[in-house]
Amino acid sequence: MSEIRMPALFLGHGSPMNALEENRYTQAWRKLGKTLPRPRAIVAVSAHWYTRGTAVTAMNNPRTIHDFGGFPQALYDTYYPAPGSPELAQEIAELLAPVAVHLDQEWGFDHGSWGVLIKMYPDADIPVVQLSVDSTKSAAWHYELGHKLAALRDCGVMIVASGNVVHNLRMLRWQGGEEAWPWANSFNEFVRENLNFQGEAEAHPLVSFMQHEHAKLANPTPEHYLPLLYVLGSRQPDEAVTIPVDGVEMSAISMLSVRVG
Repeated sequence: MSEIRMPALFLGHGSPMNALEENRYTQAWRKLGKTLPRPRAIVAVSAHWYTRGTAVTAMNNPRTIHDFGGFPQALYDTYYPAPGSPELAQEIAELLAPVAVHLDQEWGFDHGSWGVLIKMYPDADIPVVQLSVDSTKSAAWHYELGHKLAALRDCGVMIVASGNVVHNLRMLRWQGGEEAWPWANSFNEFVRENLNFQGEAEAHPLVSFMQHEHAKLANPTPEHYLPLLYVLGSRQPDEAVTIPVDGVEMSAISMLSVRVG
């Protein structure tokens, strides 16, 4: 068992272009990679692997997935050749029982995972497995799955989840520079204010997030929000929760990042 419990991170990943660009968000991710204890492996939970059922990548050499369109060629020429870990995938399958976990041989790393990891660990020399987000389950179920994954943090494994707690592409202001929509600020602040809540899933305000008056505008679909619950669910008693970076881009995408531990 590791003497140091690995932190758990939720990173607001935003545009795929962050993989190429340098800005205050990518600088914060890079700083985390340089200052946090080095993990023996990473479990990535990305909004962009939204499945029916639960799956985990279980191949030795996962592919880099360019799951976007209309971006510069340089982005499609960017790869993240981190090794996989069939052994860790099997460990996760056993840890999450009785949840049936499919050991996947096809997926790889989508931009929700490699887009942030390429800044944190640019050498791509830490094994990574990616865990899917089951679209058929409740928010409380995802929170409880994070609680099950917490045991890995004491074994040198870092949880790196990525999405955006506000994610409404239809309400983007593409020119940038404009202030966030009031509803986007309201929901983002609601998340910030409740990050330190500790208790059962049924009582957690961020698990019952759809009760917020602006939740449907902030998240027309839940897949970008749910990865946050894996990180909060993995939190141990009295662990600190901090915010490495925050901001709202193009008025409707929150770049809030959260660190547990």
